[in-house]
Amino acid sequence: MIEVRDLTYTYPGADTPAVRGLDFEVADAEIFGFLGPSGAGKSTTQKIVIGLLRGYGGAVRVLGRDVDAWGSDYYEHIGVCFELPNHHQRLTALENLEHFGALYRGPTHDPREVLAWVGLADDGDKRVADYSKGMKIRLNLARSLLHRPRVLFLDEPTGGLDPVNARNVKELVLRLRDEGTTVFLTTHDMTVATQLCDRVAFITRGQLDVIGAPKALCQQHGRRAVRVEWRDEAGALRSSEHPLDGLADDPGFIETLRAHPIEAIHSQETTLESVFIEVTGHALHP
Repeated sequence: MIEVRDLTYTYPGADTPAVRGLDFEVADAEIFGFLGPSGAGKSTTQKIVIGLLRGYGGAVRVLGRDVDAWGSDYYEHIGVCFELPNHHQRLTALENLEHFGALYRGPTHDPREVLAWVGLADDGDKRVADYSKGMKIRLNLARSLLHRPRVLFLDEPTGGLDPVNARNVKELVLRLRDEGTTVFLTTHDMTVATQLCDRVAFITRGQLDVIGAPKALCQQHGRRAVRVEWRDEAGALRSSEHPLDGLADDPGFIETLRAHPIEAIHSQETTLESVFIEVTGHALHP
């Protein structure tokens, strides 16, 4: 669905490229995470792929056609949800969606349906000026889905949301993927990436460091070991660590299970954020 080859871009007046030599592909019905700290080149890449920045080097193809070859019909096929809200403040949410829906030539969803998807079914007749920041972010997502896009671009889709609405948005994104939508997600939130993405790409200083499935990356960079926490005779919490390979025949592990009340057993798989720091040498937050 998306093919990027040797992508480079330098902003006018800048001394160094914002992105340099990027190569990646995004498959049909895949959630692809573009992960990195602020200033790494995530937003620049996204803007190029959705057609907002011209004058880049290399090749970018979406839906089998060069981005530069698309006209305004490109936006009939893609949906874009930016991190910052951008609505007509004096209109209600329903009026906003009806207005934007009228801009598309193809079929669109019922605005009340997409409002329900993002948990705003009871607030459709409320003016957007009276919405909270989190409600405006969810309205952004609803607007990006109106025209049934084949490719959806999300920028920090759960930023600014409370835990319940963040969970609902993640469930919606997974459902869209399962129904055939390709999702290109930019974020610095490694927890969101782990929960949502089929594959991720790490970007720092405009360059890609690694691409892979989150679980595979965590297994590759974690330790193949199991940590057991248990109580001794005095009730004190103790722990022991055992190699994962040959665990069923490990006498120390078996004896621990038999002899002590077990509090917890954890594999020593690392987190995606730890993998990012190990691979790139950069922290996600300044």
